[in-house]
Amino acid sequence: MYMHDIHKIWLATGGQPIYLEPSMTNRHGLIAGATGTGKTVTLKVLAESFSDMGVPVFLADIKGDLSGMCEPGRENKHIRRSIDTMGIERFDYTDYPVEFWDVYGEKGLPVRTTISEMGPELLSRLLGLNDTQSGVLRIVFRVADDQGLLLVDLKDLRSMVQYVGDHAKDYKLTYGNISSQTVGAIQRALLALEDEGGDIFFGEPALELADWMDWTEDGRGVMNILECQKLFQHPLLYGTFLLWMLSELYELLPEAGDLDKPKLAFFFDEAHLLFKDAPKALVEKVEQVVRLIRSKGVSVWFITQNPTDLPDSVLGQIGNRVQHALRAYTPNDQKALRAAARSFRVNKSFNTEEALQALGVGEALVSVLDEKGVPTIVEKAGILPPRSSMDAVGDEVIAEVVESSPLYEGYFETEDRESAYEVLEEIREEEAAAAEMAERRAEWEKAYKTAARRTTSRSGGTRRTTTRKTTAKKKTTSSRKRQSALEKTVNSAANTIGRELGKRLVRGIFDTLKL
Repeated sequence: MYMHDIHKIWLATGGQPIYLEPSMTNRHGLIAGATGTGKTVTLKVLAESFSDMGVPVFLADIKGDLSGMCEPGRENKHIRRSIDTMGIERFDYTDYPVEFWDVYGEKGLPVRTTISEMGPELLSRLLGLNDTQSGVLRIVFRVADDQGLLLVDLKDLRSMVQYVGDHAKDYKLTYGNISSQTVGAIQRALLALEDEGGDIFFGEPALELADWMDWTEDGRGVMNILECQKLFQHPLLYGTFLLWMLSELYELLPEAGDLDKPKLAFFFDEAHLLFKDAPKALVEKVEQVVRLIRSKGVSVWFITQNPTDLPDSVLGQIGNRVQHALRAYTPNDQKALRAAARSFRVNKSFNTEEALQALGVGEALVSVLDEKGVPTIVEKAGILPPRSSMDAVGDEVIAEVVESSPLYEGYFETEDRESAYEVLEEIREEEAAAAEMAERRAEWEKAYKTAARRTTSRSGGTRRTTTRKTTAKKKTTSSRKRQSALEKTVNSAANTIGRELGKRLVRGIFDTLKL
């Protein structure tokens, strides 16, 4: 909570105060424990501490109880007991600088991204596609890139999928086989995503993650709280969206090396949803991002009920651990309890496994990295109380904060610039016009041939060459004159159609070149 003169975060107190080294927080952290054991309090204390030291914060608010951080806390018997027991001096309640965000734009600034920024891998998981369907989606993205077409929202992607499906034969040799059944499956998945609200958060203006990196005049980092109560009703959407944010941070931020404190603290609540039913390739991507993003100065904190919710490859990247109470009612629970206990350095003064089941609300087993990066021996401790309000604020307070934000106008005014949908609609019109021209020309040619056969039939058909040369010459001349009159009419119409077809095709070509 306070850095004091030793420039460390005071997180908890056991036999002695437990401090977190700011320079070691980019080795990431875990906050785990059963429901109602105090994970939210730990999250708030850490977030407040990061803000106090000038580090911007991102928080996913699933239960809606983080909104109170924009107001100062109030005295109650539980907080007073913690203050007195832990010997906290100069404890004062205060509010924190907050920006509210909401994918649906109802309780915060709208959070949008574009289809192109999300990318085919994350979209495939979001849509629940199999390997074959994911491969075709990657082809769709590749064709869009090669043709310079922007994929901004869902109508762009639907239009692009349809276009690639209609021209599957043209792309087969270059990109691979594209079946109509696979295209249909992708389109159905896109419709399902749209029903879940996908048409709301795919669009522009897209979220600029640089807007999270903000500070107040007194140097405190701004807290960016994402309202997730509605979003959390679609767990796959929630997990994928937060993973996209983490990936974008990795792409956005430059290499920073080892810093005295992180550039940003990212709290990922209900983190198990990130890995539930995730394919191996996605888990490997998460592991890579978590491992490498620390060099960009980002501290990632996973909040979940049980450490076993996270893959071992990810747990291996976590250096700071706050483990609240676990319950062991089933054999699987007991197995998870033993695994959690073994993850700590042993403290000979107590049995770690037994202590995990006996912890009270607000108590935890804590192990952090020291200044040399070595995990400390686990300690049983009480987490400090937060200084901001523990209660959620009303919608009117959130609306006031949102409307007073300097980012308000920039995010609430939507954009709809020319992208793949508009370009492909023009191409389809050109192709339809070209097809109509070709059909009409074929009809004229058919009419010409029919008329020519009738003319030949009326002139007696093909005659033997036994007639006199003058007669043959005369009839040939007469027949040629009649055919020339008909040709003139038909060719005039055909040339008119051809010129119009040429103009349309040239316009289509130049419109494409302008992209």
